[in-house]
Amino acid sequence: MCGIVGFVGGCWNADFHADLIIERMADAIAHRGPDDNGAWIDQQSQVALGHRRLSVQDISAAGHQPMPSASGRYVIVFNGEIYNHLGLRKSLQDAGAAPDWRSTSDTETLLAGFDAWGIQPTVERSIGMFAFAVWDKQTRTLTLARDRLGEKPLYYGWHGKGRDRVFLFGSELNALRVHPGFEDEIDRGAVTLQLRYGCVPAPYSIYKDLFKLEPGCMLSVSAERRESKSWTYWSAVDAAQNGMARPFSGTAEEAVNELEILLKRSVRQQMISDMPIGAFLSGGIDSSTVVALMQAESSKPIKTFTIGFHEESFDEAKYAKEIARHLGTDHTEMYVSADQSIDVLQRLPELYSEPFSDASQIPTFLVSQLAREHVTVSLSGDAGDELFCGYTRYQQAPGMWNGMSRMPAPLRNLTAKAITGISPESWNGLANVARRVRPGLVAGGNVGHRLHKGAGMMKCRTFDEFYLGVMSQWEEPVPAVIGGYEPATLLSGNAPELAGMDATHRMMVLDLLTYLPDDILTKVDRAAMGVSLETRVPFLDHRVVEFAWRLPQSMKVRDAQTKWALRQVLYRRVPRELIERPKMGFGVPIGEWLRGRLRGWAEALLDEKRIAREGFFEPSVIRRKWAEHLSGARNWQRELWSVLMFQLWLEGRGVVQKYQPSLMLGAA
Repeated sequence: MCGIVGFVGGCWNADFHADLIIERMADAIAHRGPDDNGAWIDQQSQVALGHRRLSVQDISAAGHQPMPSASGRYVIVFNGEIYNHLGLRKSLQDAGAAPDWRSTSDTETLLAGFDAWGIQPTVERSIGMFAFAVWDKQTRTLTLARDRLGEKPLYYGWHGKGRDRVFLFGSELNALRVHPGFEDEIDRGAVTLQLRYGCVPAPYSIYKDLFKLEPGCMLSVSAERRESKSWTYWSAVDAAQNGMARPFSGTAEEAVNELEILLKRSVRQQMISDMPIGAFLSGGIDSSTVVALMQAESSKPIKTFTIGFHEESFDEAKYAKEIARHLGTDHTEMYVSADQSIDVLQRLPELYSEPFSDASQIPTFLVSQLAREHVTVSLSGDAGDELFCGYTRYQQAPGMWNGMSRMPAPLRNLTAKAITGISPESWNGLANVARRVRPGLVAGGNVGHRLHKGAGMMKCRTFDEFYLGVMSQWEEPVPAVIGGYEPATLLSGNAPELAGMDATHRMMVLDLLTYLPDDILTKVDRAAMGVSLETRVPFLDHRVVEFAWRLPQSMKVRDAQTKWALRQVLYRRVPRELIERPKMGFGVPIGEWLRGRLRGWAEALLDEKRIAREGFFEPSVIRRKWAEHLSGARNWQRELWSVLMFQLWLEGRGVVQKYQPSLMLGAA
């Protein structure tokens, strides 16, 4: 696991010090690779590659990068792991195409594959998580690639004009910002998207003309033509459609057996490491399955790590402890307070390098920090919900839409107006009266807020619009952003063709394409790499993904129980009574904290004069939501958190400085 950076083209005059620039770019992401650093420069082709290394496999100097291929044709900077690289080596040897191996690293295996088979054929044979850049000296072409599901990040883009136009790429935006050709213009469309989704979804980034390479994609840049083109080498949509077109035809028991075989193989391969390894354990089905399979593969107790909360409704640590005790793992837990969260907040701009507002980023960082005290690699249970129909919304949203869509549009609009015509405070008062008259009649709190949100959803004309509302933090983000506009995403205007899929499967595919890589995997990667911890996700072995899509829905949801097939694998190792409980998720009590311990911190970031001076948000819109949240009239925690994370990021951008020749040469 590492960090990669580089550039092609730009202004290479006498004052341009490519060696110092690439070094400083790599240093900006030193947390991704604290063990080693390196650079490779071709002055004639005007290309520079930089690398920061976290040593996990082949920790010797033989794994140093940038690394040339045996033929000398290719030079690579690589981030990630190729879990089947030993199998690839055997294939090369069997074909008489293996070089005299200099190391045991998977990076050298990739390069040998490039020499023998070409770049894309090697990528298609590879099983793993990765983002890499490889320079082909023969064709003078740079190729970027990202893994199939988007575990590892890769930003890229052209900045500058004319002869000074430069192609930049790297694992994090902070590295690109160091280059003197970087243009520091914030994209207000991306700000708008960040309010809606809590993150900036691919292919966009927070900066103009910088993008995220999408999962399963490759991109090439020609030194001669100074142009780039991208294409897809693996598609989650194709995997889903192909799987549903040829569903698993065996019995339920045979399906569980096959799933277990695939998961065991994935876990076994992902446990290969020359450094200490452990796992995150939340106590839920997904992480418990991964840990149970890991422990079955290990002759000694696996190290497991859990974060808990003092707020009872958010705490799963007690369940994780019971499962760890049953499996016999070496378990470590830590309880999180609001004060600890404040300490983490100050690190978020540096960690994420663009606004990101999934509040579980805080415990994710803390559990990563906890794990890093003991191990260098940690496995996680991410993606179980997307693959095995685990999210509550997969069961609730289709029914809600079916009921709503049966109402004629005029009646829906009238109903929505009637609901919003009564203030949330009044609805809450009516709910309290109803509870006194008949206890249990109205469940949950803040009824008015929920009714108003539901009324907004009644305006939807299609299920895709409805699902966009379900996944939105801000229902109407454009009015909140000065100069705001909303670029099309896979949930709004650019949805893929999903012919023949019902509402549940549409949600699952869209989450696999958007929510998983843009939110979940981003959250884990940045938090973990911020403390130099490598994370691995066994469920995202593409063979597991493709098999999951072959499972009929009856093997995912049965008798109102989600993730049925996955549960059966787990029940072979963990008693049902330790697992059967309502799903909690990895949330944090942000709403309570904003009214309490975090109130002063939030007030400073949401100060009306400050917002007006910075010029990104409409002060009146933000202040109204803040006042309503503090009063308890509405629960705007998600909306406010997205604004706060932008404000915090904006404040922290000064941490990274552009390359300045006089300053940098003096420091060298």
